[in-house]
Amino acid sequence: MGSSVITSLSLSFKQVPPAAIPAFLDCVLSSTGVSPSTLFESLIEQFPFRLEDTVNGDKRFDSDDCNHIASLVAGLCHLLKNFGFVAADNHNALQLFVWRVFIPLMKMVRAYDLDMLNKIVESFFDVVIETNVLDMLGVSLVPFLLRSVGFSMGMRQHEESDFIKWGDLCLRDSLNTIDMDENYIAQLSGSFPIPLSCHLLNLILNAAFQSHQAAPKVESFAAGMLWDLCNTTERLLSQSVEHRSCAVSFLLPAIFKAFSSQSSLKISHQGNLFILSRNGFIKRIWECCKKLFSVGSIERRDAYSVLSLCLSSGSWTDGTESFVSEKDAVQFDLRSEQEFWDEIKIGLVVDESLVRKQSLHILKSVLSIIEVSETISEKKPEGNSVNRSMTRKETWAEKEAKSLGVGELYGSVDSGLTSQQGWQAFLLLYEMLEEYGTHLVEAAWSNQIDLLIKSSLRYDGTLKSDCNNSHHGHMETPDEEAKIFNWLEVLWNRGFRHDNPLVRCTVMESFFGIEWRRYKTCTQSMSQTFVLGPFIEGLNDPTHHKDFGLKGIYTSRTIEGAAQYVSAYTSCLNPRNRVGFLINLASLAKKQSFCRAGFMALVQCIVSTAYVVGGYGDKEMGHLEDKFSGTAQESSCGHLSQDDMTHILDVLKFVAESSRQHFNHKYRIRVYQKVLETAASVVNPCNVPLGTLLQFVSAIPREFTDHDGLLRKMMLEWLQGCNRKTSNSLCTDGTRLLASLYEYLKGFTSDNVESFDDEDLEAWDSQTKRWARVFFLMINKEEHLTDIIMFVQNNGLSFFQEKNHLKRAPAKFLIFILSMLLELQNMQDGISELSSSVKSKSGIGSDEQTGKQIVVDASSIKKKFAVVLLSILKELIPFADSSCSIFWSHTTVENGALPGSVIGKLGGPSQRRLSVPTTTAVLEAVLSVKTIGLISSYCAQFTSGVGELKLALAFFWKFTQHTISSQICNSEAAAEIYLAAFEALASVLNAFVSLCSAGAFNLLENDSTLLSMVDGEFWLQVSVPAFVRNINHLLTAGVLVRSRRAVLLSWKWLCVESLLSVMHILDARRIPEDRKSFFSDDTVKSIFQDIVESLENAGEGSALPMLKSVRLALGILASGKSSLDGFSGVDTQTMWQLVKSCWILHISCKKRRVAPIAALLSSVLHSSLFSNKDMHITEDEHGPLKWFVEKVLEEGQKSPRTIRLAALHLSGLWLMYPRTIKYYIKELRLLTLYGSVAFDEDFEAELSDNNDARTEVSLLAKSPDPELTELFINTELYARVSVAGLFQKLANLAYMVEPASQNQDCQDALVAGKLFLLELLDAAVHDKDLAKELYKKYSAIHRRKIRAWQMICIMSRFVCNDIVGQVMDSVHICLHVSLQEQTERNNLPAVRQYLETFAINIYLKFPALVKEQLVPILKNYDSKAQQALSSYVFVAANVILHAEKIAQQTHLRELLPPILPLLTSHHHSLRGFAQLLVHRVLFRLFPPVESTSSHTISLEKLSFENLKSYLDKNPDCSRLRASMEGFLDAYDPSTSATPAGVFVNRVEESEFECVPTCLMDNVLSFLNDVREDLRASMAKDVVTIKNEGFKIDEEPKRRLIMSTTDEERLSEPSSLDFQRKITLSKHEKQDASSTSVLRNGETYKRLFEMEKEDELVTQLLRSRSMEVERLKSGRQSLILVASLVDRIPNLAGLARTCEVFKASSLAVADASIIHDKQFQLISVTAEKWVPIMEVPVNSLKLFLEKKKREGFSILGLEQTANSVSLDKYQFPKKTVLVLGREKEGIPVDIIHILDACIEIPQLGVVRSLNVHVSGAIALWEYTRQQRI
Repeated sequence: MGSSVITSLSLSFKQVPPAAIPAFLDCVLSSTGVSPSTLFESLIEQFPFRLEDTVNGDKRFDSDDCNHIASLVAGLCHLLKNFGFVAADNHNALQLFVWRVFIPLMKMVRAYDLDMLNKIVESFFDVVIETNVLDMLGVSLVPFLLRSVGFSMGMRQHEESDFIKWGDLCLRDSLNTIDMDENYIAQLSGSFPIPLSCHLLNLILNAAFQSHQAAPKVESFAAGMLWDLCNTTERLLSQSVEHRSCAVSFLLPAIFKAFSSQSSLKISHQGNLFILSRNGFIKRIWECCKKLFSVGSIERRDAYSVLSLCLSSGSWTDGTESFVSEKDAVQFDLRSEQEFWDEIKIGLVVDESLVRKQSLHILKSVLSIIEVSETISEKKPEGNSVNRSMTRKETWAEKEAKSLGVGELYGSVDSGLTSQQGWQAFLLLYEMLEEYGTHLVEAAWSNQIDLLIKSSLRYDGTLKSDCNNSHHGHMETPDEEAKIFNWLEVLWNRGFRHDNPLVRCTVMESFFGIEWRRYKTCTQSMSQTFVLGPFIEGLNDPTHHKDFGLKGIYTSRTIEGAAQYVSAYTSCLNPRNRVGFLINLASLAKKQSFCRAGFMALVQCIVSTAYVVGGYGDKEMGHLEDKFSGTAQESSCGHLSQDDMTHILDVLKFVAESSRQHFNHKYRIRVYQKVLETAASVVNPCNVPLGTLLQFVSAIPREFTDHDGLLRKMMLEWLQGCNRKTSNSLCTDGTRLLASLYEYLKGFTSDNVESFDDEDLEAWDSQTKRWARVFFLMINKEEHLTDIIMFVQNNGLSFFQEKNHLKRAPAKFLIFILSMLLELQNMQDGISELSSSVKSKSGIGSDEQTGKQIVVDASSIKKKFAVVLLSILKELIPFADSSCSIFWSHTTVENGALPGSVIGKLGGPSQRRLSVPTTTAVLEAVLSVKTIGLISSYCAQFTSGVGELKLALAFFWKFTQHTISSQICNSEAAAEIYLAAFEALASVLNAFVSLCSAGAFNLLENDSTLLSMVDGEFWLQVSVPAFVRNINHLLTAGVLVRSRRAVLLSWKWLCVESLLSVMHILDARRIPEDRKSFFSDDTVKSIFQDIVESLENAGEGSALPMLKSVRLALGILASGKSSLDGFSGVDTQTMWQLVKSCWILHISCKKRRVAPIAALLSSVLHSSLFSNKDMHITEDEHGPLKWFVEKVLEEGQKSPRTIRLAALHLSGLWLMYPRTIKYYIKELRLLTLYGSVAFDEDFEAELSDNNDARTEVSLLAKSPDPELTELFINTELYARVSVAGLFQKLANLAYMVEPASQNQDCQDALVAGKLFLLELLDAAVHDKDLAKELYKKYSAIHRRKIRAWQMICIMSRFVCNDIVGQVMDSVHICLHVSLQEQTERNNLPAVRQYLETFAINIYLKFPALVKEQLVPILKNYDSKAQQALSSYVFVAANVILHAEKIAQQTHLRELLPPILPLLTSHHHSLRGFAQLLVHRVLFRLFPPVESTSSHTISLEKLSFENLKSYLDKNPDCSRLRASMEGFLDAYDPSTSATPAGVFVNRVEESEFECVPTCLMDNVLSFLNDVREDLRASMAKDVVTIKNEGFKIDEEPKRRLIMSTTDEERLSEPSSLDFQRKITLSKHEKQDASSTSVLRNGETYKRLFEMEKEDELVTQLLRSRSMEVERLKSGRQSLILVASLVDRIPNLAGLARTCEVFKASSLAVADASIIHDKQFQLISVTAEKWVPIMEVPVNSLKLFLEKKKREGFSILGLEQTANSVSLDKYQFPKKTVLVLGREKEGIPVDIIHILDACIEIPQLGVVRSLNVHVSGAIALWEYTRQQRI
């Protein structure tokens, strides 16, 4: 065919639309005579679109190109369809089209849109289907598509089981490619995108099964293709997300559609006959899904999608065969797979909402349950009355259950629910959690859960079987047991994790409301996964523990309920599972974090479970003492193996350790108590490995198990087995445990080790400390010590003999001795505290006798150990002397090979850089020296053993002299050994400090070594500088690595601290007249200077010893002198260096520990320095101490413990030196106003656990008020409590009674008090915050005002004659603005009560001011400051009541007359206030009048007597007085102005700044309550009247009267006052013009001609009335009820909407709302056109019932379980539509009487609409339906 014709034809295809192509081609063929085959081949050869143009995605087809392609494809398909190219003898045309046109166009899919793709595919498949050549695609297109899918999965060859072969598919075999480009051939042979391939396979399979019956030859192709697609789908499901998506979207729908037309096919493949069935395929798909479930969340989502397709594919009963050979056919039902139901449960509780919806859809598909019927059936009236004892929520829940068919509640529950009804109830509750409102859940949840339980299980726990439908049986079966709880777990799981906390609380309360012990089978059926997972997680929700921790009670109703449930659940398990459950439950502490309440709930559940496991049954939680204190019981844990007990103790140890993150003391002891209860219930300490037992005991802090510990008795009873029976009555558990301890010790010390390092020593130390703690906890008799004492004595002698110690290194024995000594010292400390407490008690009770016995026994134990330790000291000293030779040997130490643990270690503690043998030798020497030091310190407390102690002292002097003397360190190894010598020296010097105690000082002082002279100076004077010089040289020599230098620095400062401690003790005992000083001040100054220079660069670990050294040095230098003035070493410049270096050290510390902070304060703010004026202020600037205090208080704003410790120390220093207070007025004000919500719980824990912290806090300056300090030290109040205590003491000092005792400090105290008082008053008047008038209650300003006036009250004692005028002016300003301007200053009553107390005390102290100031204020009856006047009445009454007898009558005559007129004040609070106080004055100061004739009594007395009688007997006055009597009795102005009176709250429930409820607040509350009662009574009367109006009277006469009344109300003149600004419709305008006389010209003419004004007005009113009635007529029969709506904008919008749609009326709760300005602004006069009805909320039910009797349908706009979609509901003509509240919706009792509930379909995420918008939508839908 000519190229010109083809070119012209191709151009024509661009112009002709695809629909006209067939006719166009027919014309061309007829006119040209060209054969169709020639034209077809020519068109294909000239196909204008090339694949290579779009393969890279660069080209995009425009609309013209797309039309051109569509026309070409339509033309080619027309030629194929109508001219026989697809005949059997010539299939090349179809192949040519596929390879040259279809496949290239499919590869260009990115170049055009989806519509174009569909057109091409549709045209091609029309040809294939109409010509019945689908089987031909099996050798061309289908293999190509399968090959594309296979390539995407990484396959290069088809499988043997595949029906269609595609592995050897080649374009050259299917088409003549001689003239084709090789690149083009390669591009054609490439794969399709997998979505396109699957899409085309979907279409081919659908076409094959649609046409295979009409064309039998296609049947084999269809079956084979289905076979291959089933295989392909199975492979795709194991691939990526994209592959699974294609399988779900394209292949699975086509496969199941094919199976729907033919459920099974017979296929002959490779000589075998197979049956391909739908259920067999589903079985294989299920196996794939099971694999997907175990991978991840995305895979799970895809698996649910696959299952949804499987379940929606058709019938379940079709003779299911499997995908196997014909001979091996089996049946498969997915619903019979237990794993299928388990996966549904998992899907229903996952966090992803989409997966939950998929699971719910699958469950509904399996159960064949329809969610809601589309048609609404009429509700029949209920025939049974509801039980009146039930609440409204429960009543509605019953009716809701009946309406849903969820059982008949009014009959016996024994009949129960059917399986279908049970599933309906389950789905209802589940969807309620997902979709519906909170109030529906609250109303129906408990009721229907209880119904499900009772109907499924009998009370005795037996099964109620109902297996009518096998798949429904899974609610109660599959194993024919009661498994409904397995599904209720799903509901509780979702409920516990609901987003709404109210719903979570409802579900939890419902859960605990079930009688678990009554339903034992149900309890047993619940899974451990639920209990250990969602249930415990729910308990970890603080919402369920609202009162937890209040008033020190660490429990809640939820915790108690959880304990009962877990106990019931554990009781249902078999003994083996009980133990496993207990271990798993306790192990949860390791797996997740808990809040305080959640952790306590977990611990309570653990102990509850342990009771059951231990065989104690249903023990109450708080009666463990009864269990232990009773008679001996049988072994409760005999069935537990040793491994079980060991495992339990391990997890309990972790539980105990986990509680340490909660620092509250009472909380922690509660946890430890429960842990011990658990251990005592299930573990016999004699049956577990001793190492495990020791670790567990060590997890309980020793403060709780020491001699005065709260848990000691419980621990001892458990360890000693006091209440456990044993087989051998002569051998108790305690005896067995002591024997085990002894054997454990022998095994520990006999285990020989040739080498060890610091880590080994640390491990052995921990091990022996745990052993020593348990041992001394167990012993209570001297006989228990026999074995241990013999062991120490015998082994000590054998270990330290020179011939033996080389064979057996005594390191372990030495560590054992050290641990014993430390435990003895701890016992000594505890016994000392116990002894002091026993002495302080006067009575002789059982506790006191026990305490004394403990003290006696402990003293005996200590003496016995002292004897045996002294016996081994003789052998130990030679051994130590020999071991320490390595320190002072001058032989060169060779650098041995360092161990790999030192060389290769990164991080962690620094290790000694010595070879293993050298490390062992050095550690042995250090241990021996440390042991000698501790033994000497311990034994020095007793008078015996002087000879042994002298040997020890000689060893110490020798060791110290050798160590301090100069040594040459030429290598790192030598330096390391020298470092170890300093480590040992620290122990020696610490022993010196202990020996300097009172008992051993003479022994130490009389030693000739101490008094030896070196070059005319004492040894100590010479040695200390040498020590500092040598150790500094070692630090700067550069031999040690950096980490080791840091270790050396730590030992240096410990040594310096000990040296200074020794100097301090010696200096304190020095008698200048008799003894010489062992050292000079220059020595101390040099040490002090070295410390100051090193502070700035010191590490955190060295901070505490360095600060201690500073304090000791300053104390030594200041000894014997009043101050440090003139000391060259501690001048102002040195102090500046000290304070700045200390501050840098402080801020560089990462953690604010108590000990370093206290040491910082006591060292820098040293008492000997604080009296020096130059330290506080200089001529031009602040002094160093002033600067330091400012920094500390500034940092204290962020650190509560810093400012509290600073307040403690500073208040003590200011009390010692009152003259310094004037420099710190600003700081005192800061402390007074300080407040922080932070509660430093770690503070108490650190004081109890850390001995250094307790010591350093005790060394701070003495608190002015120790009692208040103890009470408030760990509260945010303490900063101002300390200041209050300070000025209370200063006031006592300033006003000392005896003049002889007064000194300069008294004058300084008075001056300081006056300065600070004036500063606070000035701030109260002028400060921006303190003088502010408008502030909120409990705000920051409110708090600051209270703090300021609390302190001003306490400062009232400092008011003197010289400042009283200035003071009272400030007070009056705070009550008024001034005495001249009676303008009130707005202060809340909580603040005003402190002003009143302050004023009362001033007037009592200066009586002359009463007449001068107070009386004129009370007589100023023109004042508008009524609140201030109430305060002055209170002041005046208390001045009268509390004045001295001399001035009382004067005050009464001056103040009572001005107060009496205020009894009639119109101001309610002032009147009540005056009545209350006047009554108190009259009854206190006016004696009763004798019963004589009234004529003999003066008029004044008679009037007062009657007034007194009235105030006493009047009911209102009596009620007011009765509510205030307690406050007035407790009030004392003098006590209220003391620190104890201010800060000890009189009302325990109030925790706001220790502020008691003031009298004014009580009066106001009383009056408000009275008003509320009156309003409630009036409202009740109004409701009664309204309800009477709503009652229906059937008499026609009454109806006529009511109708007439309505007409009269409509014609009232007020209805004529309407807004003319109305836009009328066209027809309304015409009607108005034709009917209104005002729009008629003649009428106007007649009106102007009228002469009588009354006729004109009458006609005008009549015409307006007619038009108003016409405009108001024609309204729809819809009443919109908005009585539940509160917000004015919503009500105004609804009024406007009702007018627009001409609603019959709008019902609101209060009709007066229409007068509100905001309402009128929004409604734009709608209230004048729409009738507004007043229906109060309390009358709503009566109103709705009335309208129902009148024939109205009562509808509610609310989402409920039975609500109907708005677009599917047909509104009745007469309708009442009820709207709900803005947040809560329609109440349950209103829903109960509705005919139907309507909901607006919501497609978005937000689940609610504004009530105004909802009402408008419903009104429009009603109007739309009525207009049709």
